[in-house]
Amino acid sequence: MFSTATRRLFPILAQSACRRIVSAPLTRPYSQTIAMSATPVFTTKAAPPAGPYSQAIKTPNAIYCSGQIPCDAQGNLVEGTIQEKTAACIANLKAVLEEAGSSIEKVVKCNIFLTDMANFANMNEEYAKWFVHKPARSCVAVKQLPKGVDVEIECIALP
Repeated sequence: MFSTATRRLFPILAQSACRRIVSAPLTRPYSQTIAMSATPVFTTKAAPPAGPYSQAIKTPNAIYCSGQIPCDAQGNLVEGTIQEKTAACIANLKAVLEEAGSSIEKVVKCNIFLTDMANFANMNEEYAKWFVHKPARSCVAVKQLPKGVDVEIECIALP
């Protein structure tokens, strides 16, 4: 199954892990296995999805939150400063995470999308109030966001 060179370079992988994977019987199609271990999350305490997607997907190892835009729980856009809009995004994430049995404190990665990097410092000011544990993060400028908003934030958290 594995070449001699592969077995020499990766003895543990070739001898133990791969044998278990290859020898494990596949009792159901892969897509059904994924579907059974991933649960959609929905709460009325956060902005409703703006399209055909879940607010989050909970797996045994992580909660993957969809991007949240500055909307209230009824879907009305939040007006005001970038700090107020950032707070609205994070409040939505907080509600979704709590519905999934997690919390802001368990976030391990955030992705932030801004339509104008001139808002970076002010967004950071508000962000720092919510994520005091400093999870890993990316922040990128994008040309446009849904509904014409200035900021969108998504995250991954531990259950």
